[in-house]
Amino acid sequence: MKNKKVILVLSPHTDDGELGAGGYIHQSVESGASVIYVAFSDCKESIPEGFKKDALYKECKKATKILGIQDVRILDFPVRRFSEKRQKILDKLIELRNELNPDEILTPSTFDIHQDHHVVTTEAIRAFKSRTILGYELPWNCIEFKSHFFVELSFENLNAKIKSLSQYESQKNRIYFRKGYFGDYANFRGGLVDLEYAEVFEVIRKVQRK
Repeated sequence: MKNKKVILVLSPHTDDGELGAGGYIHQSVESGASVIYVAFSDCKESIPEGFKKDALYKECKKATKILGIQDVRILDFPVRRFSEKRQKILDKLIELRNELNPDEILTPSTFDIHQDHHVVTTEAIRAFKSRTILGYELPWNCIEFKSHFFVELSFENLNAKIKSLSQYESQKNRIYFRKGYFGDYANFRGGLVDLEYAEVFEVIRKVQRK
């Protein structure tokens, strides 16, 4: 019998898991949960000019360490070509299910329009039919979003998320990495339910076990 909650974070690319659920991940680790983070690509094909090909790999290792994650796995599926590797991605997810027996899976929302994110989430739903699956929000990829589940974040949780994301020097050109973005967004999401800070998730499936 497992004596603590096991959470599997599915991050299509290095940084997605932290962007969508960094505060909740930090909170879960602090609460004693076992968190395993799997990035399906280090995006070496799309590293900005001036950075080494392993930049995102190294940045992800630093970022996840700040959140307290000890088990970080970075795979090498080719960015923007996950649809060509759909069966191999499903096979990997089934392998993870059998190895880890997670209670909860965090994956991009079903409303996320990025092609790689869509593949990971669709195959995760197939692989983890009997597990709770929460879809995290990446608002720049979502035309709409169902905000089913709000998680209150402490200032410490939010600060850990922001510090974690600051490790991604190679991504600083993206608008959502600008200073203040995630603090403001967490405050906005929290304000919808009378909280100071929150992250929000789509409940793709909820399974309550004995």
